[in-house]
Formats: sequence, C-alpha cells, structure tokens
Amino acid sequence: MSAVPSLEIDPALGGALRAALVWASGLPACPRTESAPPYLAELLARVRAAGEPFLAPERKAAVRGMLRHGKYKPAGRSKPSSEYLLAAALEGEGPLGGFPLVNGPVDANNAVSLEWGYPASVFDLAAAGPELLLRRGLPGESYVFNPSGQEIELEDLLVACRRDPGSGAWLPCGNPVKDAMATKVFEGARDVAAIVYAPASEPRSALEACAERFAALLREGCGAAEAAYRILG
Repeated sequence: MSAVPSLEIDPALGGALRAALVWASGLPACPRTESAPPYLAELLARVRAAGEPFLAPERKAAVRGMLRHGKYKPAGRSKPSSEYLLAAALEGEGPLGGFPLVNGPVDANNAVSLEWGYPASVFDLAAAGPELLLRRGLPGESYVFNPSGQEIELEDLLVACRRDPGSGAWLPCGNPVKDAMATKVFEGARDVAAIVYAPASEPRSALEACAERFAALLREGCGAAEAAYRILG
C-alpha cells in the first residue's frame, strides 16, 4: 500500500468533533459514473420512500451545532453537504431524483454522507499529499470550489488542510460544505483519502459503521487494492 495518510485535529477545536480518516490505494481508474451502482440505487430508494425524516432531526441539529462558530452559520447556502445530498435525492422525478453521479470514490463519499447524515470530504492524495489537519478557517482564507472559479470564504468554518511541500504551511482544501477544486478526485486518481466529520456528541459506533462502509465501497465498488480507516477524537 502507498504511504498511509495522517490526520491531526487542532487542539483549539476543543473536542467539538470526532473524525474518520478513510483511505484507499491502487484504484484502477475513476471514470465518470454513467448509471447508479446497485448500492446507491438501493439507498436512494430508501431515502425517497422515507422523505425528509430519513435524516433524524437530532443528527441534523448536532451536525449544524458542530459547524456553528464565530461568523460561520450553517444554514442556507452554507449548510452541510449532507443536507444538500438529502435535498438532491428528494428532488425531481425518477429513482435518482437530482442526486449527483460523479465517479466511484466521490459516489461512495456521497452515499455514506447521505446514509449517516455526516458531511464528508474526499481528496486525490497525489494532489493533497499524505498529511492532513482539521482546524478553523482563518480570516481572509478562501479557495475555488467549482470549475467556474467560484470561491467559498472559510473564516471560522471547520476546514481540512493539506501540508504545502514547499513552505510547510497548512493550506485549506476541504470542509463540510464544499471541497477545493485543487484536490478533488478526477479520473486519474489512484489513491484517495476522505474525512467524515461527526459531532463529538454522536455515538462513536455510528461513525465507525460509516467509515467501515466507506472503506468497503472503495474496495468492492471502486476496485481499490486496499482500503482502511481510523477514528480520531
């Protein structure tokens, strides 16, 4: 297996969350998904049958509470990605609703985020590097999150950072709302890492189940040679 990635949690976060670091190596390819794999079709059928209550109000509130800090308010266009995914699954006609199909690792990321209600980020390790850190965004920090060049302001938001190999500085590359274009997973990715963000008040067993399922999907659904996870916090 390639070098195992690491994740640190800034002590300044004060125990507000726990996180799952999930990683996989030896992906054969990450082509664009043309149709929903069976595991995703089954999940979306359950979601559409349940409607909004699929995401327990208590978990929704806990996740928003995890993100609420300083200037950052997790509502409207700044709500957690897990809530966006639920809304997408419930909108429109057809079995998929408006749920996005991207590629194997991103679909797995979105599936576990939808099923457990925890936001998650996934990175191409060739772009992100093996060292990751969770901290709050600093004043003036932002990054581009889509191909059209739109930026998200990161002050006070929980952010995942990568280590800049030149300066050693921590550069934001993901968060529970939108991830950076610079480290997203595209067809050429062969090794990936993901972070699942969970409130510290949530049962550790729920996050472990989420991470275990994520690793299994990377192996069985995406063809990774190896996949594993670690729980922090």
